[in-house]
Amino acid sequence: MRLKETQLAVLDAASANDPKTIEDLSAVLDKKAETVTRAAFDLHDAGLVSIDEETTVTVEVTEEGREYVDNDLPEARLYWAALEMGATEEPVDMGDLIADTDVAGPEVDIALSNFARKDYGTIEAGEVTANPDVDPDHDPERVALEELLHGEGDADVDPEVVDQLERRGLVETHEAATRHVTLTEDGVTALMEGVEAAETVDRVTPELLTSGEWEDVEFTDYNVEADAPDIEGGRKHILRQTADRVKDVLVGMGFQEMEGPHADSEFWINDTLFMPQDHPARTHWDQFGLDVPPMDDIPQQLLDRVEEAHREGWGEEGDGYHSPWTEDVAREIDLRGHTTSLSMRHLSGYAGADVEPPQRYFSVEKVYRNDTLDPTHLLEFFQIEGWVMAEDLSVRDLMGTFEEFYRQFGITDIQFKPHYNPYTEPSFELFGRHPETDELIEIGNSGMFREEVLGPLGIECDVMAWGLALERLLMLMYGFDDVRDVHGTLCDLELLRETEVVR
Repeated sequence: MRLKETQLAVLDAASANDPKTIEDLSAVLDKKAETVTRAAFDLHDAGLVSIDEETTVTVEVTEEGREYVDNDLPEARLYWAALEMGATEEPVDMGDLIADTDVAGPEVDIALSNFARKDYGTIEAGEVTANPDVDPDHDPERVALEELLHGEGDADVDPEVVDQLERRGLVETHEAATRHVTLTEDGVTALMEGVEAAETVDRVTPELLTSGEWEDVEFTDYNVEADAPDIEGGRKHILRQTADRVKDVLVGMGFQEMEGPHADSEFWINDTLFMPQDHPARTHWDQFGLDVPPMDDIPQQLLDRVEEAHREGWGEEGDGYHSPWTEDVAREIDLRGHTTSLSMRHLSGYAGADVEPPQRYFSVEKVYRNDTLDPTHLLEFFQIEGWVMAEDLSVRDLMGTFEEFYRQFGITDIQFKPHYNPYTEPSFELFGRHPETDELIEIGNSGMFREEVLGPLGIECDVMAWGLALERLLMLMYGFDDVRDVHGTLCDLELLRETEVVR
């Protein structure tokens, strides 16, 4: 019998009574583990060795997990602070509670989402209550982290808890296959009868052909069933892919793209939209105010016209709000709660846009709202903003635009419901049917801009506008039922790797 050199070396090193691991054989033969594995499988196919495989799983605590073992989980720190503020007896303000803890930055989202998930308490309308029967010191996730970090027995940790910790990025699991190689009776017989080493080559060269040596050599076999390392290359996130596709669709429909600041003045975010300064949505319940100097570069003439619309109304039938309005509030800086601030900048001509009708503009940008986290709400998300300026526009034009837009994504079951907005009249919300749950979910808000909005900007024709949720579009396209699986601190990376991109 003739075998390739590496195969013969593995056969010689193997034992019929003492199974050898691939790592053992690799060390003895001073060859790479991949080379030994390939030779072992070739011998296995020839019936000369048997290969037994054992899979072991190890769990490693990440740096973030180690930090939480030392400093406690964010939701637990939030809970302890809530107890100190008396949240078991009556609700406490969420903003005050967060300010009273060392939970900051990305940990805020983590704490709030897990606080409700673990029944530490409730979060409703910006107020937090604490469950007095909870003991975070015995939180299964905290206990599991400590046991895994200090090596008190991985096998005793609930697999469901490990899965949750892995989704949170607090642990990493690693699977390793250990293969044991043992000589079979045929392998022992072959060694006893004698095996010759054959010269092997892995490719045909001109020298082999011209010399005729190709007739006397053994060509390397390629085992296409042998294990190969898992390599996960980078890919564009499906949310970004969908955003790019939305842009392509809207450009194809004749729209131009808008850009603008994420942090903007209350004037552009709310005042130009005829939102009264004492409107509940303008408080810290719904938007994030920034402790930075006020915005100075607002056109004074435009600011005066917007103030006039708020105080006295606009046009012959305008009445205004007769509510408090100050220039100081208008100049304060917030994270934008909608990208309609970009529409206002462009419709005013301040952003350099052409405002001679007809015009079509859009943006697909992030917005920030102080919402309660749930399967359809995040603190930051993408909004598809758009507006059309033309003479004699109607709600039929607006509905037809939506039907054409969503048709490009294979969505044809769109429903409309009348709605109230301070800045559009008439207004309506859009709903789409979820492909998995068959539920109607809200996917956007729209309407015709009021005279109180357009008049101060100097616009004399009709403008229809909308704000659509990119993440909700993603839910209708892919069947996701929780946007937190798609992005954010709790996103499911395996789900994103396996999801086939919809074209």
